[in-house]
Parts: sequence; structure tokens; C-alpha cells
Amino acid sequence: MKESARRRVAMLIPTILLAGVMTGCGAMNASQDASEGKLVVEDFAGRKVAFDETPKRIVALGNGELDIVYALKGTLVGRPDDHGSLPNEAAREVPIVGSVHTVDLEKIAALRPDVVLGNHPINDNDIPKLERIGVKLVLTQANSIEDIRREILLLGKMLGKETLASETVDVMNRKLADIKGRPKGAQRALVVYGAPGTYLAALPNSLAGNLLETAGGYNVASDFPSLQNFPQYAQLNAERVIEANPDLILVMTHGDSEEVEKGFVREMESNPAWNSLAAVRNKRIHVLPSELFGTNPGTRAAEAVERLAELLEP
Repeated sequence: MKESARRRVAMLIPTILLAGVMTGCGAMNASQDASEGKLVVEDFAGRKVAFDETPKRIVALGNGELDIVYALKGTLVGRPDDHGSLPNEAAREVPIVGSVHTVDLEKIAALRPDVVLGNHPINDNDIPKLERIGVKLVLTQANSIEDIRREILLLGKMLGKETLASETVDVMNRKLADIKGRPKGAQRALVVYGAPGTYLAALPNSLAGNLLETAGGYNVASDFPSLQNFPQYAQLNAERVIEANPDLILVMTHGDSEEVEKGFVREMESNPAWNSLAAVRNKRIHVLPSELFGTNPGTRAAEAVERLAELLEP
């Protein structure tokens, strides 16, 4: 290479490097802008999820989220299996995509949703799976009425319905205040979570436990040891239940309600000691409506509390 050519190349190198740096900065800024998005929400797992525009195509993996979306004037393109307790008939024709426990990735991918609404921590492991098919996941949970309030406000922000979300929470609060103002007896209750072949006692830190206490009842499972993987529940230990001697037994069903009820009756009949319970002697065993207690009742939380308050009347 001639000396003059070498000088021209040498002079071009800084320009090329500078252009590369500027291009890199531009790409980095563009990436940062994309990650921030026009709308950013923080879900119950502490994750910031960004959207370039208000999500329109929504998949809900739980009935509580389904109820809230429709209450906020949104619609769904995918919904959970309702097991006969769909909280909103408007969603009847919406395709089923499984549930928080059985996520059907193939069906979700075919629906091309802007966002999937899942549960924390149940769906935490599904984050990378959904991200691989280009789907964003917003995680919520409902272990108390306060969680439901937060969930309504979070989804209100995501859907651009913040005013309506605040109004929805206010209505729920007023209904709850009316219920709490009623006189309550010191009724001792056992809340049983039943799925086919599985029966657990709901603890105070569960949604059912919180609903019960809000209605004025005392949870006899308060001192039962919690399960490691499901800290809102405890094993249904017959000896502990007999010692606690509840005034009434409330059964929440998940799945086939009739099958769960029959299974629980068989469970009691297999241990004659259950017959000594006040709840059994006085025939105060109630299967709770699955649309309010099988999963998160969403905006109908006050209705669930009112139903419990009625059952707690001595």
C-alpha cells in the first residue's frame, strides 16, 4: 500500500470508530426506550412489565382476574376452565387455555395475546416459557381482600381504567363496611379446601381465612402447622379438628363440586370421631358456592363475606 493510501486509512479509522460508538449508543438508547415502554406496571412479584400501548388482547388464567377485567370494561381472548362456575357469562364463548396450574402454551400462542394474567408464585416458572413465545406475563395473587384491592388497581392502570378501578374498590369497601357493622356471634369455623382426593384446612393467611375473619368468624385452624409448599393451608388432621370442635364446617370446592362434597363426607364417615363435633351434630356443614370460594372472587369479595356472615349466624 502506498504511503498516501495508508494516511487516508489512518485518518478514516477514528471516524469509523466514532460512528460505531454513536451507533452503539443509539441502539442502547433505543433498547432502553423499548424496555421502558409507554406503560409500565409493577406486578405482585415485584417485576416491572412494560407495554408500548394499552393491552387489548388479554388472557386470564384465573377466574378472579377474569371477573376484574370484565368489571373494568375489558374483554378476554383466552380464559381459564371454569368447572361450571364462570363468574361472567360474557366470557362463555372465549377459548379455554387451561388454568394457573395447567398452562396450555400452544393455545396461548395461537391467540397472540398482548398479556397473560397469572398467579404469583404458581406461574413464576412460566415466565421464561411465555417470553419465548413472545408473550408478557403479569403476576398477581389474592391471599386477602387487600390483595384483591391492589389487584383491581393494578389491572386498572394496565387497562387505562384507573378511575373506574378506584370506583370499583370504593364500592367494594362500602359493602364490606355495611357487613362488618352487623353484630357477630363468636362462631368457631373450620374452612376446608377440597379438590378431588385432597382436603386441607385454610389458615388465616389464606383468602378464605381472611374472608372468614372479615365476616366475624373465628378460624379454629389458626394454630395448625402450615404446609411448606402451600403456607396458606394445613393438613386436615382429624385429631386437631376434634380437639378444636368447630361450630360449623365450611367446604370450598375446586373442580367437581359434587365429587368433592361426596369425598369429604366419606372422609368424615371413615372416622366415627367426627360425629362428636358440634358442627356435625347440629348439621352445620356447608358447601360454599364455587363461584365465590372456589377461586379468587375478584370484585365479588364483599358478596363472599356476606355469604359467610349469614352462615355464621348462631
